[in-house]
Amino acid sequence: MSVMRCRLPSNTLLGSYASQPGYTDCYCVTLPGSTSLAQFVESFYTSGLFKLERWLLARALGLPASDADAAALAQGAVQTFSAWRVEGRTADELLVAAGRTRSWFKVMPATDLPVSSTVLLFGSAVVPGRNGRMGLPFYLLSGFHRLYARSLLAAAARRLAHIKPVGGAASDVA
Repeated sequence: MSVMRCRLPSNTLLGSYASQPGYTDCYCVTLPGSTSLAQFVESFYTSGLFKLERWLLARALGLPASDADAAALAQGAVQTFSAWRVEGRTADELLVAAGRTRSWFKVMPATDLPVSSTVLLFGSAVVPGRNGRMGLPFYLLSGFHRLYARSLLAAAARRLAHIKPVGGAASDVA
């Protein structure tokens, strides 16, 4: 199970950002069995690594979020989660926004493998500021962002692999 940078599929919620000025990325990992978008999103936001980010956002910005809040977002029951608001949702995609940053989740069946598998995709977009520039903080943090995005996707995939039987669907992520 390795996270790779991959091409952003066409006609996705994040795709509109790829054709605009700014930054867009996409990472993927394949898991055996069937994984729903809700399972993926909840696993992502309840992973140990992301819980550290949640803690920092709660302390620094007063934007707390719990595992129950992550589950509500994953199930489509809420439109906000800590610093993020839902910008778009389909049956297999979720796009959330926080300031100039977008985070995107997608699940799709792996069609090139002999066994049933799911490809988890996680991507980001950063739009330029009002002045049309990305800004120095973006350039200073871009290397960290790429490493962190891969690490977050890997943490979610490990969590999913741990909580569901191979070839089966997870019944409960929390």
